[in-house]
Amino acid sequence: MWKGRFAKETAELVQQFGESISYDWRLYKHDIAGSIAHARAQVQIGLLTDEEFSAIEAGLREIEADIDAGKFEFKTSLEDIHMNIEAELTKRIGAPGAKLHTARSRNDQVATDTRLYCRAEIDHLTGSISHLQGALLDRAEKYAATVLPAYTHLQRGQPVTVGHHLLAYVEMLQRDKSRLADCRKRLNVSPLGSGALAGSTINLDRHAVSEELGFEGVTTNSMDAVADRDYIAELIFAISLCGVHLSRLSEDLVLWTSAEFSFVSLSDAHTTGSSLMPQKKNPDVCEITRGKTGRLLGNLVAILTAIKGLPLTYNRDLQEDKEPLFDSIDTLSLSLAVNAEMIFAMEFREDKCLAAASDPMLLATDLADWLVKQGIPFRHAHELVGKAVAEAVSTGTPLDKLDLSKIDAAYTSDAQSVFNLQTALAARTNPGAPSVDNVKREIERWKTTI
Repeated sequence: MWKGRFAKETAELVQQFGESISYDWRLYKHDIAGSIAHARAQVQIGLLTDEEFSAIEAGLREIEADIDAGKFEFKTSLEDIHMNIEAELTKRIGAPGAKLHTARSRNDQVATDTRLYCRAEIDHLTGSISHLQGALLDRAEKYAATVLPAYTHLQRGQPVTVGHHLLAYVEMLQRDKSRLADCRKRLNVSPLGSGALAGSTINLDRHAVSEELGFEGVTTNSMDAVADRDYIAELIFAISLCGVHLSRLSEDLVLWTSAEFSFVSLSDAHTTGSSLMPQKKNPDVCEITRGKTGRLLGNLVAILTAIKGLPLTYNRDLQEDKEPLFDSIDTLSLSLAVNAEMIFAMEFREDKCLAAASDPMLLATDLADWLVKQGIPFRHAHELVGKAVAEAVSTGTPLDKLDLSKIDAAYTSDAQSVFNLQTALAARTNPGAPSVDNVKREIERWKTTI
């Protein structure tokens, strides 16, 4: 493609080092769509005849069909998806193919392709996240009233319900979808027509091209248009944070499926055994999800590092944006799908959950609240409950079995009414709190929202 300037062929090692066709081939549909829109704009100003455009469009569609069918031979010597398609097009249709690249550069071409690709993948990921939310809602609805302990510092804190706990992840995932939507909005402008860095003296109708490709407008600075990879970094960040949320869910499930907790039973189809220990049932999906999050974070660091020191405009370093992008999308897509399938099939052991939630220590804060309602300042109430807890621990007496009046006269016989799980949960009626009625209303709201 640059034989006019160079007297020697590119060294084979340089070709191997610089090629991107081994991974950017997946941009082919977007590259072809961009080329057809670009060619149509050439017709509008008389650079191509209608017949030449028809030959270009038909040739590109044939190439697309061949790639779809796995019959297209990609050549490393042609470096990337753009030149592989263009060279094959020219081979098939002759002179019109050689006109296609008029008024564009691979710089604005790849920027267009990756924006189109990211836009399509955001839509796919958003649907996959919704599917996982649906799985969580399904389980939340089944176990809306199942009580289990909630934890801080991995120490039992207060009682909630399974439904309330799972809805927390629905909330996280909704923020992930919101971030993806924000990213989609910012990336959905067309850089095509920006050329290598300063546009072209051949002025095609950029707005017509943008409209054909489904963009919401065009970029307004040609230098930024070809140098910008913010949208890729932003998308990989959104993917990474979604991965972090899946990792936190995985950690909960790893704990809950252990013999020490025994809150959850995962399907045999979503667990594995041990090659040595016959009794084992391992939550490998959760552990692999947790592990892959590190990979997602590594991809984020890779893209930020690649762009951090680049002067304007295009630099070949930007070729390194695609492998982290593709890998992050593939990794999250599969993680979302397998986790949704696993969660739809998981069951909670309600007896185990209730037994753990029946620890009266979980209602220590409720006891302090009861004292406040008797007119005791909270800090003093906190101290009085702390004394009761210390007495329970030192004597081995359950908190709800203590004679609290011996600790302080502020405790009357009514204090024992605090130690009722159902009453404690029912009292939590503020928005966002885990009363069963609240949880059921939230489930219905989420069904409509998702």
